[in-house]
Amino acid sequence: MRLLYLLSIISCLIMSCNSKQNNQEYHKYTNDLINETSPYLLQHAHNPVDWKAWNKEVLDKAKAENKLIIISVGYSACHWCHVMEEESFENEAVAKLMNDNFISIKVDREERPDIDQIYMNAVQLMTGKGGWPLNCIALPDGRPVFGGTYFTKEEWTKALTELSELYRNNPKKANEYADKLVKGIRELQLITVNNNEANFKNLDIFTAVKSWQKDLDYKEGGLVGETKFPMPGTLNFLLRYSIQNNDESIQKYVETTLTKMADGGIYDAIGGGFSRYSVDAKWHIPHFEKMLYDNAQLVSLYSDAFLVTKKESYNEAVHETLDFVERELMASNGAFYSSLDADSKNKEGKLEEGAYYIWTKEELQSLLKSDYALFQKYFNINENGLWENQKYVLFKNQSNKDFAIKNKLNLKELEAKVKSWKQIVLKARNKRPRPHLDNKTLTSWNALMIKGYVSAYRAFRNPHYKEIALKNASFIVNNQLKKDGSLNHSYKDSKSTITGFSEDYATVADAFIAIYQITLDEQWLRKARQLTDYAMKHFWDKKSNMFYFTSESSANLIARKMEITDNVIPGSNSIFANNLFHLGHYYSDDVYVKTAERMLNNIKDDVLQSPAEYYNWLNLMLNYTDNYFEVAISGKAAMTKAVQFQNYYLPNILIAGSTKESTLPILKDRFVDNETYIYVCVNKACKKPEKEVATAVSKIKNSL
Repeated sequence: MRLLYLLSIISCLIMSCNSKQNNQEYHKYTNDLINETSPYLLQHAHNPVDWKAWNKEVLDKAKAENKLIIISVGYSACHWCHVMEEESFENEAVAKLMNDNFISIKVDREERPDIDQIYMNAVQLMTGKGGWPLNCIALPDGRPVFGGTYFTKEEWTKALTELSELYRNNPKKANEYADKLVKGIRELQLITVNNNEANFKNLDIFTAVKSWQKDLDYKEGGLVGETKFPMPGTLNFLLRYSIQNNDESIQKYVETTLTKMADGGIYDAIGGGFSRYSVDAKWHIPHFEKMLYDNAQLVSLYSDAFLVTKKESYNEAVHETLDFVERELMASNGAFYSSLDADSKNKEGKLEEGAYYIWTKEELQSLLKSDYALFQKYFNINENGLWENQKYVLFKNQSNKDFAIKNKLNLKELEAKVKSWKQIVLKARNKRPRPHLDNKTLTSWNALMIKGYVSAYRAFRNPHYKEIALKNASFIVNNQLKKDGSLNHSYKDSKSTITGFSEDYATVADAFIAIYQITLDEQWLRKARQLTDYAMKHFWDKKSNMFYFTSESSANLIARKMEITDNVIPGSNSIFANNLFHLGHYYSDDVYVKTAERMLNNIKDDVLQSPAEYYNWLNLMLNYTDNYFEVAISGKAAMTKAVQFQNYYLPNILIAGSTKESTLPILKDRFVDNETYIYVCVNKACKKPEKEVATAVSKIKNSL
């Protein structure tokens, strides 16, 4: 009878599992992550590790059971996260060690950047470096005591064993260490209020850029080093600086970097879009993951650079990248997904880094046939393009014009051939197993993509780009913006979740200001102001004049942090400061203007000492050190003239316009029936109104 009873219980459990899985493949293990929406967390839902998601109940459980916590942070497209999962988290012996001695929590860093920020700070303090996967061991109350990034199975097992023994035998020592570490985390990036009068000088920026130049790779572009990251925000500042200060050396450096990236293997020559970074100094071999935030910002950068240079290769990079975004990363409702994985299945059905993108000579010969010889020269299917195991990553090392001359081809003939080659190879590639898509939508990253589309519309006047920008902005308003004026951070499977962070408010307000400038529809400016006001109420620290990363209602974190420095994405505080500067001009609001000035003044010394880490603050500083122009266009042809302004690269202007009488302070009392006037002002002092855009632009350029 006992045997029959056990068999009936097992049968019920199996039926229950089958019911939950909706007749999908049977899995030996299923943990709590099966109830999450994050693609990264779901990737770990069938590990033997008893993973939990971060929530109050799990943290309370750790305290109640007095167990150490493993906080393992990563993201869906992270190659080394997959490696550690395969080596350690899918290993039953390692899982038993974790399950017996720890509460194990998986965190998607893209969903919860607030958690990632705190424990990344801890690991950086402990080891001097950071990255993902991020693995931290904490006391039951969340205070960290040990951490690192990727661990081999042997290293991970050893760390777990020693930490569990330490906590069992000497909890006092663990607590003392945790106290010191938390103190260090809280003190990182503490703001010292600068009560001195704000005084920003162009000479200071010049000196900062001069010191920065030793780290710039003038030959290959990017920063000097064995790996290359695009860093679009840095290049955006340097482009602006070079134009406003007539610095030909810096402008040439930026153009070299953009050309090398667009020609290199980091750029997907067949399908468009940029990978996260290259593992060599020549931009050739990419780390194949493709992130929305990189491509969004690079579209903006290449669009602006096209306005300066009119280089056709920049035009191509923008259009092909946006084609990639719409083909691979856009939902039907206008939302943008987060990323494509670095890994995909090879011919043997095993996950391999870059399998989707790399080629053998034989594959390409079969596809290109009689054109292969020319294709081979164009994309370096030779020892220069060879990666490993007789696989090639396509890249260029000369312009179309130079290649055409060298190979005695007409330029248009070559361009037609290249277009045909890409279509043939892309069609073949589409038959391969695709990289995993992280199909969650992040509010902040979508806002960056809106700006990318706005920049592309400004540069190329393609109405489709404007349409997509507006579609995504409407998606955010309809799905992520709540009735109380707050934003949610994440969206997936028709569900909007996770209370927004300062990055969401800053980037969305910035995107809405950009949309206003190409539409002159004041509703977008009002929404930007409302989001900024909400953030000032719920994220603002009056003592430091800075924004916290989390709102005052956030809980379950050992520290409330501020995001001050700029990384691959500008920090939320620098975006807010720039937004406040712009809104202050639009609304003639001295509170906004003074707040932006105080924020910049607080960290002025850090900005000038470490310019690479504060590039977006330097963007703001340029507004104070050079002339900054308000351009108000009022009259029936305001939209037409605003579009004409977009033919020029003018980073030091703010455009406002209306085809009718407007109550917006910058436009008030400037409307005249049957006329359209352009008012160019600096510090509330206005020149004689003009009727022609070219004349107004000439006056602006002559003032640089």
